[in-house]
Amino acid sequence: MSSLPEPLARAYAACESLARSHYENFPVASRLLPAAMRPHVAAVYAYARVADDIADEGSQPPDERLKLLGRWQRRLHAAVAVEAASAPPHDHEDLVVVALAHSIRTLDLPLALFDDLLSAFGQDTMTTRYASWRDVFDYCRRSANPIGRLMLRIAGFRNEGLDRSSDALCTALQLTNFWQDFGRDWRAGRLYVPREVAGACGATETDLLDGRLTDAWSRALAECVAVTSERFDRGRAVCDGVAGRLRYELRLTWLGGHRILERVDRLRHNLMTQRPTLGVADVPALLWRAARWRLATDD
Repeated sequence: MSSLPEPLARAYAACESLARSHYENFPVASRLLPAAMRPHVAAVYAYARVADDIADEGSQPPDERLKLLGRWQRRLHAAVAVEAASAPPHDHEDLVVVALAHSIRTLDLPLALFDDLLSAFGQDTMTTRYASWRDVFDYCRRSANPIGRLMLRIAGFRNEGLDRSSDALCTALQLTNFWQDFGRDWRAGRLYVPREVAGACGATETDLLDGRLTDAWSRALAECVAVTSERFDRGRAVCDGVAGRLRYELRLTWLGGHRILERVDRLRHNLMTQRPTLGVADVPALLWRAARWRLATDD
């Protein structure tokens, strides 16, 4: 995208800089992604990053954060409605909106997917408990699944089957992050294990007050791991259905997420104090599993 005019080139450069500084939360910095995709994926990430920062702004009451999110959403809609920026970008947020609006127009990305993301960020400001799997999956439908669908469309794929498999993978990754961050989220006042699961296992929030996980909570988390693993199984097809370097990006994403889930399962009793992660030592195993990857239809 080196031939882009200024300030559009500057806008994408700002998004990529933000993406590289927060690469642990989004696969924008991976060199496995085709080069043509990276600026557009970075623009998606940058827009979501700003929204996430707004939603997590602790100094503002929830209703004020919702207003700010609504303003951020309207800025994107207004930018998409015109062919070019009406005025030169003046700040970081202007640059993000300019770049993403260009990506949306150029690649015909569904604006509704960004509206879903913003609705999930808004929900984060108000909701700290979930009654059922239905409620959790609805949140994932808006918080995680749009990212996968946008990645596919940026890569040029528009296929309902791939969309469904991508949804399953993105939901699995979101759920894995919930169980990975169990202790951190609890201390922040959030709990993502559905009440219907905790109740069926005899786990109560009172049990968590002393900072340890009981056998009942271990059973509840085992159920959460099983549900998440099933979503990973359904998400394998998208890793096989795309082509080129994106295929390997998605396979390594799948393998990395599944490996963290395996670690969550082993550490169920210690999730209040330990956060399972991946490190350099995991790279050989991930590469080995990627080399021995079996197509979903072969299983």
